[in-house]
Amino acid sequence: MSAQPSGHCFPDGVRGRPLLVVIDPVARRTDGESVRIAKDVLCAGAATKICLPDGPEEYARALARRGHRRPVVIGDDRALLRAVALLHKERDLAGVALAVVPVGAPGAVALSRALGVPTDTVAAARTVLDGTEQSLHLLTDDSDGIVLGGLDIPSGAEEGEQPRRRKRSGPRLPGPRDGSDGAGGAGEEAHETAGPLAPEAGPGADARPDAPAAWWHAPLRKARAALALLTARARPAAGDRSAPPGHRLRVEADGVVLADLDRPVRWVSVTPGDGADGSGLAEVVVHWQAAEPPVRARARAVTVSGADFRYRADVMVGGPVRTRTWTVQPGAWRLTLPHD
Repeated sequence: MSAQPSGHCFPDGVRGRPLLVVIDPVARRTDGESVRIAKDVLCAGAATKICLPDGPEEYARALARRGHRRPVVIGDDRALLRAVALLHKERDLAGVALAVVPVGAPGAVALSRALGVPTDTVAAARTVLDGTEQSLHLLTDDSDGIVLGGLDIPSGAEEGEQPRRRKRSGPRLPGPRDGSDGAGGAGEEAHETAGPLAPEAGPGADARPDAPAAWWHAPLRKARAALALLTARARPAAGDRSAPPGHRLRVEADGVVLADLDRPVRWVSVTPGDGADGSGLAEVVVHWQAAEPPVRARARAVTVSGADFRYRADVMVGGPVRTRTWTVQPGAWRLTLPHD
């Protein structure tokens, strides 16, 4: 760990407040140049303490010892979700304003982009220094899991299906590396889904944090991306007789039944909202198997039940479960975003 004072003081704004910069090991390993640029910008604008955790335990320890410093995550969406999940477990999420400098492939930082964080390294680092803290909604489930951007039910990985795209969350996010972060639901197994491989993933990948990238990573990523694209293009449209059978789920929004087991659904999406309207309600959309308009509703709590199903919450896949309830927590966390 290291610290570098900025030599300036800006007591009335975000700039100048001391920072705890936690750099995700995957970001250090895959894009060291972007990490270096982010560090230079941050250290030039505020008193900065740099933490380089090598695993989840060190990551949690660094956040727990943050003191009065404002935590900044340099890394991809999984790194952001890990920080949010840890603060949620501490029951201190509402009292801490997080900031993130996204570093990773476009698909690996899609959640950050959807939340309004610039994906350009310099712009994101300047937002950390000069941005404004905004309160955002999130979803919590009955296993103490959290959802920042939204969820799909089923997960989109059943029976060889490709994950679906949700308008609010941008491009589909890659699957999880592990289920230890708690973002996808406590005590549940995390599963990889179709999507671009993380740079450290793949058959025979060395599990050591400092393992060099193997020569076959890039060709393997390209092959998987091409296969996913071809599969998505060949997928039957809704209402097509060749389409796979729908999912029998019961969906309740604040006690009102939107779908029941006697009518198959194609999928269900739930987003917590951005907090701009002040309603504190989630948007629920039920997409039918047949080619007809979806059912939309806004609710504070959403319960889905049925045969064992999986769900995709941000970058994590949870389940299988037979019932799960998600509840909106209005303004439950704060993120530093650009003024505009």
